[in-house]
Amino acid sequence: MKAAVLHAFDEALSGAEFVRYEDVPDPRIEKPTDVIVRIGGAGVCRTDLHIVEGIWRSKVDVHLPYIMGHENAGWVEEVGKGVESVKVGDAVICHPLVTSGYCLACRRGNDMHATDSRFPGINANGGYAQYLATGERSLIKLPKSLAPKDVAPYTDAGLTAYRAAKKASRHLLPGEYVVCIGAGGLGHIGVQVLRALCAAEVIVVDRSDMALSLAKDCGAHHLVKGDSNAVESVMALTGGHGAEAVIDFVGEGSAVAEGLAMTRNGGFYYIVGYGGKIDIPTIDMITSEKTIVGNLVGTYPELVELMALADRGMVHLATKEYRLSEANQALQDLHHGKVKGRAVLVP
Repeated sequence: MKAAVLHAFDEALSGAEFVRYEDVPDPRIEKPTDVIVRIGGAGVCRTDLHIVEGIWRSKVDVHLPYIMGHENAGWVEEVGKGVESVKVGDAVICHPLVTSGYCLACRRGNDMHATDSRFPGINANGGYAQYLATGERSLIKLPKSLAPKDVAPYTDAGLTAYRAAKKASRHLLPGEYVVCIGAGGLGHIGVQVLRALCAAEVIVVDRSDMALSLAKDCGAHHLVKGDSNAVESVMALTGGHGAEAVIDFVGEGSAVAEGLAMTRNGGFYYIVGYGGKIDIPTIDMITSEKTIVGNLVGTYPELVELMALADRGMVHLATKEYRLSEANQALQDLHHGKVKGRAVLVP
């Protein structure tokens, strides 16, 4: 099969070519519960750029060369002898983690912390290819209203945004405020989920006019330019107190300190993006009683819930399609801020 393969790390992201489009062996069924999916769409994520940078080397055991791509959807191509819930030809979206289902975390539905798992595109070959090896337990059948290439980025970007927004929605009340820092690939989904799940006013902060325009289209109530006056602008919108919830889809640069400053005393700061550091004096944590919450993708049931919202037209993805052979162009465009929403590779 054809695949876009990562052969070397590029810490400065300065190379003209990050991956190499080439022939590789087809994946094979090895376990009774294995499924081979013919890729209909593979999302291009900022995490992929972090993988190219080598940031993930300290977190997972990555051996080059390998195939990135952890946001995948397509059609069932082949099934193991023990597979019962899907059949060849079914359109499916893949939860990003492949788990055994036997550990306690799995049985509690906490997929992201399973003790026996693999993560295609992170620590195993992923979907920047014509075919993907995954497991039956990871697959969700798609309704006829949703095409694989249109929903692939929901498996990480959408699911991660949904998980954070769902957490925030559980305590946000009418008359309260929630800030989304960043309205790109994740943030524009988060805005829509918040509008679907709660009645709080949504404030979006972003440096990009393109992203702010997308946020407006997605239903944001207030738009704030992400400049040196961003915190002051948010405080003015919230009566000088800050927002009850801040969801930081950036997580690096000045976003972390500004996000905490925008969070009301007793409020919640949800960190989704990464690359930076949280540095706050303990006395400030005590006096402000702010809660800092980490978010790691999401569970299988949460992906089912997100697909229900998408099927009803309550959430949609802004996507830009690239051929699989154009993977380098997609990664470069993402790196340079030229993608509105999410980039998707289509074999």
